[in-house]
Amino acid sequence: MATNETPRFVSGIELAGAGGYDQLRVKQYPYRTPDANEIVMRIKFSGLNFADLMRRQGLYSPVPKFPYVPGFEASGIIEAVGSNVSHLSVGDRAIAFASDGMWADIVTLPSHQCFKMPDTMSFEEGAALLVNYITAYQILFEFGNLRPNKSVLVHMAAGGVGIAAIQLCKTVNNVTVFGTASAAKHSIIEDMGCTHPIDYHTQDYVSEIRKISPQGVDIIMDPLNGEDSVRGFDLLKPLGRIIYFGAANVAASGENRSYFTAFKTWLKCFATNSMSILSTNKSIAGYHLGYLLKDLDSTKGSAFETVNELFRLYDEGAIKPQIDNIYPYSKVGEAMQRMHNRQNIGKVLLRPDDDDIKKIGEKE
Repeated sequence: MATNETPRFVSGIELAGAGGYDQLRVKQYPYRTPDANEIVMRIKFSGLNFADLMRRQGLYSPVPKFPYVPGFEASGIIEAVGSNVSHLSVGDRAIAFASDGMWADIVTLPSHQCFKMPDTMSFEEGAALLVNYITAYQILFEFGNLRPNKSVLVHMAAGGVGIAAIQLCKTVNNVTVFGTASAAKHSIIEDMGCTHPIDYHTQDYVSEIRKISPQGVDIIMDPLNGEDSVRGFDLLKPLGRIIYFGAANVAASGENRSYFTAFKTWLKCFATNSMSILSTNKSIAGYHLGYLLKDLDSTKGSAFETVNELFRLYDEGAIKPQIDNIYPYSKVGEAMQRMHNRQNIGKVLLRPDDDDIKKIGEKE
């Protein structure tokens, strides 16, 4: 039977392949009606994460088959719900995460990946919460077993995960936080609760920490890897823990990946075996939210518990996402370059363009 309905389209950022910013484009694709267990959310803001930069350079896994719409998280308003969905209603303010697909103006996704926002939380804060704060919380409390009177080293302390980690550390009594960041960002991270800011441009963080704490630190959050993975392990106190959750030293600062940088970093990574580590009385762990999201059916219990705890901490005023800058989808390259250059303080967000379609890099 013929229909006169006009086909509906949504717009989003498509990544055509690994490479430079020319691989990104704003594109339209067909709207998908939700099934019984799905919701449709109109996006207000999407989060930009360092993993998105590495995915574009072809240095991150898991990655969907090209082309695809990137994006792990977003905030928005529920526009439609499937017949089996009971915890969300049309018009609800919500946040959601996924393994990809969140850089669009409208998304259709499983309802269990979406959460109703606290009443006082802004859309900007919502889009900045999930990836950074789940990462920091699970590293500090699940792997790190953070308790009173411990010490923590937070690398890239002025970034989204770094600020989340500092705030979460301050929810535990008498935790000493060492944070690496450029000098211009020190006042910000001190205000957040960083006890000892260290300028990684002009100071050696190992030497600076040893001056204050000769034995080292109890917990290290390492998003750098490479040579820093070895220096960090050596900096641990007895019974200390280092958690590797990224490889920022692998990522090139420009548009395209550098195989030389990646190989050089890989050669310098910490390596051990189960026999050698026995005598160190230290532990190592790896954390990868991307794989947890990919396997959400088996990990959602832990994720939901963490989100509920983060909502509680937000309502109590213990945590508050720091927003750095907001870019329209058509300026995603500029947003990525800001993060590559480590200029951001807190979370970089993206938003749908005011116009229906704009090319990446087009002047407003």
